[in-house]
Amino acid sequence: MAQITIKDVAGRAGVSPATVSRVLNHGPTVAEELRERVLAAVRELGYRPSSQARFLRTRATTVLGLIISDITNPFFTSMVRGAEDAASKAGYSVMLANTDEDLEKEQRSIEVAAAENMAGVILSPASATRTSIALLAERGIPVVTVDRRLQTAKVDRVGVNNVKAAQDAVLRLVDQGCRRIGFIAGPTEVTTAVDRLAGYRHGLRAAGLAYRRELVVRGDYRIEGGRAAAAGLLRLKPGPDALFVSNNLMALGAATALREYGLRYPEDITLAVFDDMRWALGLSDAMTLISQPTYEIGRLAVELLLRRVSGEGFPPRHVVLPAVLV
Repeated sequence: MAQITIKDVAGRAGVSPATVSRVLNHGPTVAEELRERVLAAVRELGYRPSSQARFLRTRATTVLGLIISDITNPFFTSMVRGAEDAASKAGYSVMLANTDEDLEKEQRSIEVAAAENMAGVILSPASATRTSIALLAERGIPVVTVDRRLQTAKVDRVGVNNVKAAQDAVLRLVDQGCRRIGFIAGPTEVTTAVDRLAGYRHGLRAAGLAYRRELVVRGDYRIEGGRAAAAGLLRLKPGPDALFVSNNLMALGAATALREYGLRYPEDITLAVFDDMRWALGLSDAMTLISQPTYEIGRLAVELLLRRVSGEGFPPRHVVLPAVLV
């Protein structure tokens, strides 16, 4: 069977070979509609870089893909730095893609990583059940997930014990005298959100407190989602005496809602946040914080991925790091 070339992809997509090259090399001047046509043609034809394209092949073997869900989240900013430092030390470079929690954007990034034959991919999946890395598996490109689990494939993972950390935070709030602890949960498809809600329930149970459905509101891991969720909890009669927010961006939104309701923390209500937000929310003694070793997550993910790239074979490894209660 003849080798599929860039010209074949261009013909199928109805664009020039130069446009195909720009898409595969993440050129910024390609219209989104053309980009989608090219990637669809790559997928349909099963295009791989030609064995004669030595430069591209050599470059790809020293490039790691880093596909994350939200680059505006400081958690991922620190994690990316850890990954880049570890990759650079090993002679690799990192190509970053941001999915905005969008499954279609995520899939396009996965398709580009496969088409460019990257050495490996670090992924923060947008969904535990709907994210697919089948294309990477077909090309023999190893994957390590960070922060979140992936239920559609058995791969290596680096993260923290979200259940225990959330449980510890609830018990700390109880020790401070809180009894009606409102919880702002994350999206149902994200495993960190599932685990943190489970930890919240475990903490209530360990403290001898009943789980009250009205005290749990789901957000979207974004600022506005946190503001809306907090406002819903603050409208309750009686209201919560504490808010536990399950990620940092939603905590910014929750802080806005507290100001809108004329409430201060910790004077009027106690605040707990999953992720260290001291830089944005004030002094650390004003709230309970769960600090994650974000830089280490990125560093260890790259080290684990490079072991796979080098051909090591071992069962899927799950590296669980401790989160620190501040």
